[in-house]
Amino acid sequence: MTNARSRAAAPATLPLTGERTVPGIAAENYWFRRHEVVYRALLSRCADRVVLEAGPGEGYGADLIADLAARVLGIDYDVQAVTHVDARYPRVAMIRANLVELPIADSSVDTVVNYQVIEHLWDQPQFLRECHRVLRPGGELLVSTPNRITFSPGRDTPLNPFHTRELNATELTELLTDAEFVVDTMTGVHHGPTLRALDTKHGGSFIAAQIDRALAGDPWPADLIDDVARIGIDDFELSLTDIDASLDLVAIAVKNP
Repeated sequence: MTNARSRAAAPATLPLTGERTVPGIAAENYWFRRHEVVYRALLSRCADRVVLEAGPGEGYGADLIADLAARVLGIDYDVQAVTHVDARYPRVAMIRANLVELPIADSSVDTVVNYQVIEHLWDQPQFLRECHRVLRPGGELLVSTPNRITFSPGRDTPLNPFHTRELNATELTELLTDAEFVVDTMTGVHHGPTLRALDTKHGGSFIAAQIDRALAGDPWPADLIDDVARIGIDDFELSLTDIDASLDLVAIAVKNP
């Protein structure tokens, strides 16, 4: 962990590279809220538990979990992310390590949180085996990841250059089952009424309107940036139905007692 001197020198925000989302940036607000909704929806499952977040990114979610959890550990391979989280969110005990070799004892945590990370990993099966190993019997793995069907439709390789392999619901379920987890619940994140209206307003896809503008490198139109900045977590819905049409997959998997 960093000392007081490095903590004072740490940047207030991480740079926006496309690899992770960060709070407090108007043009990034849609993606930030789309991630935050899962943290909020599953937060109660972390209450009074020892929680490991594998890949906390900027750290806002791990800090949110710390409001309820007995203890929060964070593991990330990126030095800049580890330094930032350790400095900005002191309730999160950060460790720099590879997620496929977790430096955590067997059966020592109650919950593993892994939101929008597994798609970045080269060895997804090994990572899930490590999650199973460190969880106590009956412990839960909470996972979210972009739905390959809607995130990179019709592509052999992921649209996001930071992703190594994206998954659909069947593929995610198979990975979890192969790692000896029982999949308790599989839900999907969808646009709610406000976002569906914004899809229509912005030519059929609110997401495409943002991506096109970002790739062009031009200033955003005022109405687009205003619409993005106003998005909140209540504008998304988690549903057990129509999983293949969801934006992101959200799985709760259990290690058998």
